[in-house]
Amino acid sequence: MTRYALRTASVAAALGLWQLLTSLDIDLWLRFSQFPTVADVARAFGDRLAGDDYWTDLADSLTRIVTGFLLAAVLGVATGVLVARSRLAEDLLGPILEVVRPIPAIALVPVAILLFPSNEQGIVFITFTAAFFPVMVSTRHAVRALSPGWEEAVRTMGGGRWRILGSVVLPGALPGIFSGLSVGIGVSWICVISAEMISGQYGVGYRTWQDYTVVDYPGVFVGMVTIGVLGWATSTAVELLGRRLTHWLPRTSYVPPGRTRPGSDRSAAPAPAASPAAVPTGPEPEEARDEHLV
Repeated sequence: MTRYALRTASVAAALGLWQLLTSLDIDLWLRFSQFPTVADVARAFGDRLAGDDYWTDLADSLTRIVTGFLLAAVLGVATGVLVARSRLAEDLLGPILEVVRPIPAIALVPVAILLFPSNEQGIVFITFTAAFFPVMVSTRHAVRALSPGWEEAVRTMGGGRWRILGSVVLPGALPGIFSGLSVGIGVSWICVISAEMISGQYGVGYRTWQDYTVVDYPGVFVGMVTIGVLGWATSTAVELLGRRLTHWLPRTSYVPPGRTRPGSDRSAAPAPAASPAAVPTGPEPEEARDEHLV
């Protein structure tokens, strides 16, 4: 409860500072007189919630982000596993992927406009491209980092290629996969909003840009707040799903010096020192070595 109270207080303090600087028209180096106040943004938010356009834009943006991100998750994991475990796939796909990967997804807007018959499909393609490469790269590194002993153990027990994939490769790579998914969902939001601003007809990004062109600054901040909340909600959903699917991993948390974790006993007696009899004093007799082998 203390942590939640502290987080709430930090948000309230930031909003209070925003209201103070904008209501007093502070102009030092930053021009807060040009900013709408928190009250202006709240009124604009209430007006948007009462209309239908806001919910239509919200549904369009969520549809685009979910479609592109799910495609990127499936194809990114499949490609990462394939490239990590197949030398032929790495030779065929590796050079192409490494050449395309540094290109920003938003730079592919002209390609999407020329390639796809509708703007909707082009925006989904840009969203897919933005999330695909973080997922693929994280999956590839996670699969290559797996211990070969696990795979050898499954082969020893008669497991085939699909058994190794389902019981060793995918479970072992899940932490790395979800790291890529967490990065991918954030990059997807950046690119889908940018694509909506450039070539969209509906969506949160399109509405935010339209508000800017008509100098409706409270509406611009409504769009920014909406984007931030949606990004936080989707990222949290991905992280919670990752924790649920990797519940077998040990969880660590920071403990300040001088404190103990809940359930630990600081008064516990220290471990007894090893007795002189337990300390090796030299080479063991041959009989003792034989007994250890038995």
